[in-house]
Amino acid sequence: MRVGVIGLGLMGSGIAEVCARAGCDVRAVDVVEDAVTAGLDRVRASLARAVERGKLPSAGSEAAFARIDAGTDLEALCDCELVIEAASEDEAVKVGLFRRLDGIVGPDAILASNTSAIPISRLAAATAHPERVIGLHFFNPAPVMGLVEVIAGLHTATHTRERAEGFVRSLGKTAVAAPDRAGFIVNALLVPYLLAGIRMLDTGGASADDIDTAMRLGCGHPMGPLELADLAGLDTVAAAAKSLHREFGEPLYSPPPLLLRMVESGMLGRKSGRGFHTY
Repeated sequence: MRVGVIGLGLMGSGIAEVCARAGCDVRAVDVVEDAVTAGLDRVRASLARAVERGKLPSAGSEAAFARIDAGTDLEALCDCELVIEAASEDEAVKVGLFRRLDGIVGPDAILASNTSAIPISRLAAATAHPERVIGLHFFNPAPVMGLVEVIAGLHTATHTRERAEGFVRSLGKTAVAAPDRAGFIVNALLVPYLLAGIRMLDTGGASADDIDTAMRLGCGHPMGPLELADLAGLDTVAAAAKSLHREFGEPLYSPPPLLLRMVESGMLGRKSGRGFHTY
């Protein structure tokens, strides 16, 4: 299967790796050449870690990497059977990409978004064929996390959903059907929790270390809320919160001022080296 991936950041490079390891031929595209190089380096390092941990034979790593063809030309996706958009969590950017993709790929191709919070029907409305648009929300890190939310929009055809679910299973992932509402299932529940942790820190209720330690050891969570926000990317958390607040108008979804100031200051978490913790 020929799979296109748009965006070679943390999520896009992870999705490209997952698809290549499953035997798909991957065409990966990013608008900046440096981002393409960084994305391929990220995939190479991830595959090397999988070999070191005994999760993948060396030959399998080399074969997977060889299946990824990366560049900056969106037209290279013209013969892909499925294209997964994993660009930044910016609705205007995503809408623009779907509008362009609609005229590039073939009539039977599926257009999927990895958005973490934007309703799929809103993205599908930018295309002339909304019946082939669907959400495939992977989780970070994509090579490790076993879940993919499958989100059908109002016009998504049944055969599109069935093909998408089959594709997810072929990757060795579990597919869950999520509603076409901002945040879907996971982020609709997770984001308020993360924001509550940020508000507790912002009001001086506890330190970042104590908040995370308390939730890890007191609730058995693998990561505390501030650690998890740093891993996801504070810009991604803020964008998801804004989308949820726009959709539902409830105070629990409103991004705290501290989160917004940190994003504006370039403190994005692990990917920038500094967020609620330093990396």
